[in-house]
Amino acid sequence: IANVPVTAQRSHYGCLGHEVQIEHLKAYVCKPSFSTDKAVIVAHDIFGWQFSDIRYIVDLIAGHGYITICPDFFKGTKPWTPSDHWVDFPDWLKNHDPMKVDKEADVVLKYLKEQCGAKKIGIVGFSWGGMAVHHLMLKNPQLTAGVSLYGIIRDSEERYRLLNPTFFIFGEKDHTISLDQIFLLEDKLKQYCKVPYKIKVYPGQVHGFAQLKPEDMKPDDKPYIEEARRDMIDWIKMFV
Repeated sequence: IANVPVTAQRSHYGCLGHEVQIEHLKAYVCKPSFSTDKAVIVAHDIFGWQFSDIRYIVDLIAGHGYITICPDFFKGTKPWTPSDHWVDFPDWLKNHDPMKVDKEADVVLKYLKEQCGAKKIGIVGFSWGGMAVHHLMLKNPQLTAGVSLYGIIRDSEERYRLLNPTFFIFGEKDHTISLDQIFLLEDKLKQYCKVPYKIKVYPGQVHGFAQLKPEDMKPDDKPYIEEARRDMIDWIKMFV
């Protein structure tokens, strides 16, 4: 595969699964080649459910034996795009609150249980989706495990009483989450959290590092990206 042109490799992403309509939500679903009663929900970042990097992750998790689904948590509204201006971001975020995902999560959980026969369901999320995961792991006991990649809820004292095992992945050089915030999270989880949790910081990595597709990785970062993904899958395998 090493000499396959990049475009040919890239075109596979997002093609392994298919799109479905579930109540008021569209979603991208990818299933493994054998039947299973284990599923994983993927919470996308600000670029939305159609972004090829996130579909690549959905396909990747499905390849490890999970029915994997990425619903449109933005409910058909416009995701953030790279050409948007950051000055408009706070307004955009007001209408796309990662802590208002409970209804969508319930719709997807119901679909996975009733239509796909899922008995154990985990969730992983990236950035905006990582915040959604942190929120849902505090609120929804149906989710047996969570992995939040570079997304934390910052402004609530209630954010440490996780209901089920949760793994937080961070990049050491993330411009949006300081090491101080990570240390605070660790400190408070030690005090309040009654379930297994883990926090890991990957050296030299910036925000968004873990969902890069192979051809977008820098050689120095590749080992950390691959390690973060392995760790994410291992956590899911341990608890889901």
